[in-house]
Formats: sequence, C-alpha cells, structure tokens
Amino acid sequence: MPRPQDHPETPTPRIGVLLVNLGTPDAPDPRAVRRYLKEFLSDPRVVEIPQIVWQPILRGIILNTRPKKSAHAYAQVWSENGSPLAAFTRAQADALRGAFGPGVTVDWAMRYGNPAIADRLAAMKAAGCERILIAPLYPQYCAATTATANDSAFAALAAMRWQPALRTLPPYHDDPAYIAALKASVEASLAALDFAPDTLIASFHGMPERTLHLGDPYHCHCQKTARLLAEALGRPLEVTFQSRFGRARWLEPATDAVLEALPGKGVKKVAILAPGFSADCLETLEELAIRGREAFAAAGGTHFAYLPCLNASPESVTMLRQLLARELAGWIEAA
Repeated sequence: MPRPQDHPETPTPRIGVLLVNLGTPDAPDPRAVRRYLKEFLSDPRVVEIPQIVWQPILRGIILNTRPKKSAHAYAQVWSENGSPLAAFTRAQADALRGAFGPGVTVDWAMRYGNPAIADRLAAMKAAGCERILIAPLYPQYCAATTATANDSAFAALAAMRWQPALRTLPPYHDDPAYIAALKASVEASLAALDFAPDTLIASFHGMPERTLHLGDPYHCHCQKTARLLAEALGRPLEVTFQSRFGRARWLEPATDAVLEALPGKGVKKVAILAPGFSADCLETLEELAIRGREAFAAAGGTHFAYLPCLNASPESVTMLRQLLARELAGWIEAA
C-alpha cells in the first residue's frame, strides 16, 4: 500500500548507543558550579536525606559557600577542551563512531549538566533511533551513579509518546576486558615512571557506609576489581576510598588519611590509580594528583605518581567496543 501524500516523513530506523558519565559545570566559575551543584546535590539518589530537611541546608549554606571553592578546583584542571570529564567522554564517543556499523549512532551525555541525557535521547529518537543502549560508564554499580543515570533515561522516555526500545549497560567491575584494559594501562604508566613505587594504591570514590547496609553492591564491586587487578599485575593493591563529604560515616580507609600515614610507616614512594573512574575528572586530577601529592609530600613522602584513568586510550576503546557489542547483540543482527 503506498504511503499517503500527507504522511509525515519518518527517518530510517537506527540503533543508538548513549555513553553517560556523571557531569560537570559548563565553566570553572562560581555561577556555573553553583548551577551544577544544585542539580547534582538535589538528586535524592545522591543525598538520601528527606528533601524537606536537606534543601534548606543545600540552598542556605552549601550553595552559598561551596561553589567558589569548587570553581577554584575546577580551574586547576580545566583545559582548552573544557572540562576533562566532558572532553574524555566526548573522545570515547568519537572513537566508537562507526565501530558497530553504519546503522548505529554513538553519542554521549552527562547525568548532571550538559549535554543532558533527555536532550540527547530526544535527538537520537528524532534521528530514527528506535532502539537505544544506555551505557553508564561506571564499572562498579552504585545507586548514586548507575541507577540515577538510568532513572534520568527512564524519565525522558516517560515524556515521549513514541518511545524507543531501551537496554542498559550492566556494571563491568569484574569483566575480563575491563581488567585487561586496566592491567595494560597501569603497566604502561608504571613503566614510564623514574622510580619504583613501594606501594600501589587503588582509590575508589567514597560512598556513605549506610549505602553498603542498604544493599548497594558498590563496596564489594570495588574490592573485587582491586583483587582481580592485583592478580593480573602480580602485585598487591591497597584499596582506599576518597571524596568524603558531610558528617556521616563513609567507606574506609580514606585515601587522604592513608596517604598522610604511609611516610610514617616507611613508605616514601607511592603510585595511585583510580579504577572506579572511566575518565579523569576533578576527583582524580585535582583531589588525587594535586592535593594527594601535596598531602603525601607534607607527611614526608619523596616520590608520588598519579596513574591516569583509561580515558579514550586504545585499551579503553577496545574494552568499550567489546562491552557494548555484547549488549547490542540481537539488535545489530536484526537491523
């Protein structure tokens, strides 16, 4: 049956892959940081305090004091390409374009800030993507990261009349491809150093301890990643957790406390990596590489190295291609 003359044009059906990372302000200035922090810290997945209690604290204290300090931190790591996290996530998406055939669109988004998940999903749908794989780039599952990225995608679909089919990338903390990529990256970084570290630290982003008791597998995922990577490297890793915030008890041991204590135990040469981050960002480049180095040196350490994340390295792109191809199985063949 021929198409009626007044039938609207419809694009050729496509498949979409949307890489998602945490987020970043649009600029390293207090106004942009305040806007970003307001969105980030208003997410009930991130701050699990009743909003009626939390919002007055957030708006009355935190958003009037923290943006200036955070903007200074962002300014130290901002590059000509903008935010490191955005630049690396964009580069990962660029490197994967064409990897799954001409009928697959690869794009990227941020859970907080720009480009927004809802905006990119709408663009993909308008371009003909009837099946979309949401890929939160968090190796270890946590409600405050993986779940909220998926929440945002589901909320965007709730506003669509004609929804695409959706899949989500599961955590890949123990996937052989991920461990192999980490091993290759760490070994290359260690080989480039002009000293041999006494200790190798794996620093993961911290979470309140209550998240463990509430059922998040995050702590276990981090420990398993470290164990598998240590086995692959053939050397021990000391696991720590960074980025504590507020008065609640957080997962331990704390990265900053460990760095300050090691020189007193005779450990003067340290290398630190952040295997919970798929791309370098404020928490790795400023908190670890700058403040971590300063704290270690002030405590008597003599040699310190921060080993970069996978970012858009060949190892990273190969790993992502393998993980995403697995989740696209059936869709690509059908297309």
